[in-house]
Amino acid sequence: MWLNDARLVLPDGILEHGSLYIQDGKIAEIIEGTAPEPGVSIPGLTVMPGIIDLHGDMLERDIEPRPGAWFPVELALYELDKRLAAAGITTAYAAVSFAWKQNDLRSQEKAQEIITTINRLRDELLVDFLVHARFEMTNPDTVPVLEPLLIAKQVHLVSIMDHTPGQGQYTNIEKYVDFMTRWMGFDPEKIGVDILKRIEDAVQQKVAQVSYWHVAESVVRTAREHGIVVASHDDDTIKKVTEEFEMGVTISEFPVTREAAEEAKRRGMHTIMGAPNAYRGASTSNNLSAREAVQLGLVDILATDYFPAAMLHSAFLLAEQGILPLHESIKLISQNPADAMGLDDRGRIEIGRSADLVLVETGGAHPRVRGTLRQGVPIYRDSSVFWQMQRDLHAVEG
Repeated sequence: MWLNDARLVLPDGILEHGSLYIQDGKIAEIIEGTAPEPGVSIPGLTVMPGIIDLHGDMLERDIEPRPGAWFPVELALYELDKRLAAAGITTAYAAVSFAWKQNDLRSQEKAQEIITTINRLRDELLVDFLVHARFEMTNPDTVPVLEPLLIAKQVHLVSIMDHTPGQGQYTNIEKYVDFMTRWMGFDPEKIGVDILKRIEDAVQQKVAQVSYWHVAESVVRTAREHGIVVASHDDDTIKKVTEEFEMGVTISEFPVTREAAEEAKRRGMHTIMGAPNAYRGASTSNNLSAREAVQLGLVDILATDYFPAAMLHSAFLLAEQGILPLHESIKLISQNPADAMGLDDRGRIEIGRSADLVLVETGGAHPRVRGTLRQGVPIYRDSSVFWQMQRDLHAVEG
């Protein structure tokens, strides 16, 4: 099947008027101009590689959109799958937390259920769903649960993180109180600063006893033995980045300071920041601005974090503002995450790669996804291209 008369975002630039041929789910040919054979004509649309998201928190929030309001994991996954396809995302690493025991959503049992469901349903989903396991270093009891999942290849990316207040994302107790109140559903009147300070002291004592870096090293070692990439999270110091790098971590995820991001880049690690942060130009926690970090050359990859549509819109905004050429900003959400994860079959419009493609209309105030293809098969298309594709495909088949 030919996709004709489109603007193609290629790895080395933009082909303003081109066509590409899809065969057996892969890109088989790319030409300038219109193909000599009939195909699907999509003039005015920009064709870019399918978006690859390495960190999306949406599934957990869809399972429990409000505190105590539970929905089945399978139902939440099916519904999120449709939303991601409509946002141009063709590969998604769903973040699953092994963290706070007092929160049922992030309990070990719930994490196992979510991971099992994703792997069971993977072949019937629109988007290629994989598992990003978020291992909280101060909760070493999850190691016996996590390691069998790594060995069974039920997990495809691991991040090691420490949300202890006073460092990382929460540089002071007040930030932590705000997070626990607004997003975790805790009663602020029951989480006074003095109480949280005592919690922090208790956590630090526990950390000292179990040597959480030793625990993290065990998780990283097991993951690497089974070919699983490991990311750090919320890096805030050069020392932390150095220790993680020496353990074998290859991705610095959401560095919260410029110094940490610079050290990660210096050591050749891939750096991830949030697409919502890049689009808004500011962190919700008043940490490092992703847009500023992109301007400084410190960002390789953008992730959905909590808002899938931000991936597409942040990439186009960075190009519109002259921060990056469009083909380079698109790499932040396609080629670069593929490279970081060793996904050599996707991530760019190139002969031999998977035909994971997004059809984007760019003429209005904001870019709009009009169609998404995964391995050459439409997984989303709206009315603006539906009838055109149906008519042209019928003509080709006839």
